[in-house]
Amino acid sequence: MTLMQEIITVAMMVLGTVATRFLPFLLISSKKPTPGYIRYLGIMLPSAAMGLLVIYSYKDVSILGGAHGIPELIATAVVVALHLWKRQMLLSIAGGTVLYMLLVQFVF
Repeated sequence: MTLMQEIITVAMMVLGTVATRFLPFLLISSKKPTPGYIRYLGIMLPSAAMGLLVIYSYKDVSILGGAHGIPELIATAVVVALHLWKRQMLLSIAGGTVLYMLLVQFVF
C-alpha cells in the first residue's frame, strides 16, 4: 500500500471505532428509560458470545485423529471447575488457556 492508502485505512478504522463507541450514546437518551430490546440484548448477548466461542473452539477438533480432543476437553473441564470454584472470569479463561497450551506443547 502507498502511504496515502495507509493513512486512509487507519482513518477509516479510527472512524469506525469512534462511531461504534459513541453512536449508542447519541441514539439512546439517558433521560428516557432504556428500551426493552436493548435490555434484552444486554441479557442475551454475553451468553450468545460465549456459546459462539465454545463452538468456534471445538469446530476443528477431530475425535478420530491425533489426541482425540483430549486436551480441549481437559482444558474445558478446568475452565468450568475454576469458574465454579472462584467465580472469576479472567482466572478461568487464563487457567484454561495456559493448561491447554501446556498440554498441546508438552503432553500431546
